[in-house]
Amino acid sequence: MVMGPCFRRDDTEFAEPPVSTSSSALTNTSGTIALAGAGKMGGAMLTGWLAQGLAPERVAVIDPHLSPEISALAAKGVRLNPQAKDLGTVDTLVVAVKPQSFRDAGAALKSFVGPSTLVVSIMAGTTMSALEEVVGGAVVRAMPNTPAAIGRGITVAVPSKRVTAAQRAMTDALLKATGLVEWVDDESLMDAVTAVSGSGPAYVFLLAEELARAGVAAGLPEQLATTLARATVAGSGELLHRSDLPSATLRQNVTSPGGTTAAALEVLMANDGMQPLMTRAIAAATRRSRELAK
Repeated sequence: MVMGPCFRRDDTEFAEPPVSTSSSALTNTSGTIALAGAGKMGGAMLTGWLAQGLAPERVAVIDPHLSPEISALAAKGVRLNPQAKDLGTVDTLVVAVKPQSFRDAGAALKSFVGPSTLVVSIMAGTTMSALEEVVGGAVVRAMPNTPAAIGRGITVAVPSKRVTAAQRAMTDALLKATGLVEWVDDESLMDAVTAVSGSGPAYVFLLAEELARAGVAAGLPEQLATTLARATVAGSGELLHRSDLPSATLRQNVTSPGGTTAAALEVLMANDGMQPLMTRAIAAATRRSRELAK
């Protein structure tokens, strides 16, 4: 194993393989891509790369706790936990380990990084300066979210000054394997990005959870309330995804004057409604992201 016990990936396993979103520039690139950490997010990215035509033999996975799904990829040619002396300097290193284990793992990762290596981090709260200090290379800091597991995620990325146009295009191709990609030039925005989209799926899941509880309180059987809440949130999300209309317009289209929806929204929107609560929640998550960077 290349890594010791201190090395922890982003999670223990990944969800179902992501859906391929587009033809990928990955098939036109050369060189080795090393993935450090093959948990849920790292595993989703890897599966997306392979689904879009990346040759398995071009990939090396560095993770001492491989899931059965990742281990099975060895039969397709993916290299698992190669020794530094065998792998040498890589063209691209994608870092998907837990932020709290990064500095311990970084010493081992540094052996794979040369001056021109592209280093793409998807770790929350880990700054580009920390990445440059610990592993070196040309750094891109990115923040994906969990819908990446089904190819419907969104990732925001910020490049360091050392990143070339070709490396930015490579990063874009790697990240688009799991969904949409947006780029910013100001790293300070990444804390708010983490709060809105990185943590955002949890807020949506909470909505489904509380909607089901409210249904039970209104007299519905628990299983039915849960089914209704999950299907409603999932279906509404898909409608929002497919529609070009603003979310406010979609909300208004469901709301008949004097009807049942209007009665509920009058409660939800009383005293400025959800906005102050959501603003405080996003502010709290943003602060925590900044604290993690210290």
